[in-house]
Amino acid sequence: MFKVIFIFLLAGIAEIGGGYLIWQWLREGASSWLGLLGGVALVLYGIIATWQAFPDFGRVYAAYGGVFIVMSLLWGWLVDKKVPDTYDWIGGLVCLVGVFVILWPRS
Repeated sequence: MFKVIFIFLLAGIAEIGGGYLIWQWLREGASSWLGLLGGVALVLYGIIATWQAFPDFGRVYAAYGGVFIVMSLLWGWLVDKKVPDTYDWIGGLVCLVGVFVILWPRS
């Protein structure tokens, strides 16, 4: 289970970090090099996701969705200094429950 969690976190950092760098480039006027790095990170995300042991694409990506929602809230808090509110945390918890419902019987 630790390997599964590690791969989820690694993929999440690549996906959210890549999206963030592209956001900075296109929305905040940052260097196009950040956009390029963001694109590379998103390609790495696609590769990292294939390392999961679960055989079903749809289930893996559905579970990633729940994990990434919580990771996005944490990213916003730590990187953008936007503190999640109570409803953000409740929504994140609901998503994590969904992840466990999808994956736990299959792990």
